[in-house]
Amino acid sequence: MCGIIGYIGPKDAIPILINGLKRLEYRGYDSTGVATINNGVNHVTKCEGKVATLEELLKESPLEGNIGIGHTRWATHGIPNHKNSHPHQDESGKISLIHNGIIENYIELKQALEKEGVTFHTDTDTEVLVQLIGKIYNEGSLSISESIQLALQDVVGSYGLVALCSDEPDVLVGARLGSPLVLGIGEGENFLASDASPIIPFTRNVIYLDDGDLVKIKNDNYEVRRIGDNTKVNKIIERIETNLEEIEKGGFPHFMLKEIHDQVHTITDTMRGRISQDNGTAHLGGIADFMPRIQNASRIYITACGTSWHAGLIGKTVIEEYARIPVHVDYASEFRYREPIIDSRTVLIAISQSGETADTLAAIKKAKSHGALVLGICNVVGSTISRETDCGIYTHAGPEIGVASTKAFTAQVTVLFMLSLVLRKNIGLSVGESKGLTKALSEIGEQVQNVLSQNDHIFSVAKETVNADNFLYLGRGLNFPVALEGALKLKEISYIHAEGYPAAEMKHGPIALIDEKMPVVFLAPHDKTFEKVLSNIQEVKARKGKIITLTDKITPELEKLSDHIILVPSSHPRTFSIVASVPLQLLAYHLAVLRGCDVDQPRNLAKSVTVE
Repeated sequence: MCGIIGYIGPKDAIPILINGLKRLEYRGYDSTGVATINNGVNHVTKCEGKVATLEELLKESPLEGNIGIGHTRWATHGIPNHKNSHPHQDESGKISLIHNGIIENYIELKQALEKEGVTFHTDTDTEVLVQLIGKIYNEGSLSISESIQLALQDVVGSYGLVALCSDEPDVLVGARLGSPLVLGIGEGENFLASDASPIIPFTRNVIYLDDGDLVKIKNDNYEVRRIGDNTKVNKIIERIETNLEEIEKGGFPHFMLKEIHDQVHTITDTMRGRISQDNGTAHLGGIADFMPRIQNASRIYITACGTSWHAGLIGKTVIEEYARIPVHVDYASEFRYREPIIDSRTVLIAISQSGETADTLAAIKKAKSHGALVLGICNVVGSTISRETDCGIYTHAGPEIGVASTKAFTAQVTVLFMLSLVLRKNIGLSVGESKGLTKALSEIGEQVQNVLSQNDHIFSVAKETVNADNFLYLGRGLNFPVALEGALKLKEISYIHAEGYPAAEMKHGPIALIDEKMPVVFLAPHDKTFEKVLSNIQEVKARKGKIITLTDKITPELEKLSDHIILVPSSHPRTFSIVASVPLQLLAYHLAVLRGCDVDQPRNLAKSVTVE
């Protein structure tokens, strides 16, 4: 959730912190703040609202210093306001701390500290943590890093944290358990951040900290130790390959629109070097050593959250059809609390854009504890999921900054298609059929470009429906998950209530809602379900619903029944589901813009859900 950044070096810290927070704002934007040390004094400026508000405050009352920390918040404990904003300080005012995560035993710790005379000023769990650290530091002879290490022995929960202390103005301390933290290693300067995006302008050399790591950094050196036993740890320095241009808007008004357009090449990038049209096969190097175990699995679970869960539903259909292995799809938040049948012949596929989703990580741990093989599908190199799984597949979609996922979804679905090809058995998919599928996959980039050329038409559909209070999205087979995803996009960024349903299930409840004010979006490719979908369209038409049809072939019947038709080019009945996602993303985008919504940072949401 929250975004955190720390800097120590020869430069003025504030510009680095502010620019870093702007790159991290997709992680949360309820409130924000910074702290620096200057002339032996710990200075804090924070506010409710976004980084732009903080930036204006700092213009009026500048902070100086060559060491500093910054935070952008997604609220968990305590409403978004000034007092609950990070950084938080201990009673002495010497220590400032920023935190991403949840301290589960904060009430117990708070009560104990109150009995010892500590006064609290906020509703946050984070203040409890900094007050605990401060009490240890101020009552003993320990350093700030030693005090943090000792305090964390009593903490139950998750944290990515960074702290500074005015008594030690040449030291930043970071610690990680369950929330991501990256160390950036520069020339005479060092960085800590929730992810690599704020670090890229300054250095490409990073260390991805592991759970249980505590790092003490200075201008020109760093030291990593284990929180539990204080053992010094030697970490591998990795190089970030992301280009700076990938985390900029590139002339688009919003990141979301840029990322929708990125799909012309990101889907192709996901497949590059992995599929062969000549023999209709795919090669996924990240799972090659585990192929016998995957192919001989008795069952596969796919677990994910949100958009990634929708991708998993598509994966279930294609893997079962092509590989003939039973697949179950679970929300990660539910999987971890039930007792699924898991043994050594079970494979768990965990899907996450960020690779840091807390519920998905918990599901991974549960599956591994029961002997399952865990395969990760992830977009972010070096993320926790990529390191906690037995094997995995990167989607190579590039950084996704818009909170509402777009290109990550189509990349995930593409990976699942390739996985089904890798796992295929003759009974499920013939060589000829697989060649047809790989050819169709290779054509998706061009087809997405065709959809994007219809932007003006899709905008006109949005204008006609902008005043609707409710939408219904309907599809069958692979297109039912696409309907779910289309509805989710609309809810996320336009705040219009929307539901996705299997088209035939409309008759079992949702049809009661249909009237002349209700737009109904149909996914109607000319596959084996077309005639049935056409019947469903007629049922909506009979009740005066406004029909928006996505199809790969316009027929007289569709023209007669539909208020709007969006043509989705497709060369294969299966790949229609990938391409059809794009116009639904565009429709949601235009509706959000027309309604004056914050497209990239919709209310109450965050990109990476690192709390349970």
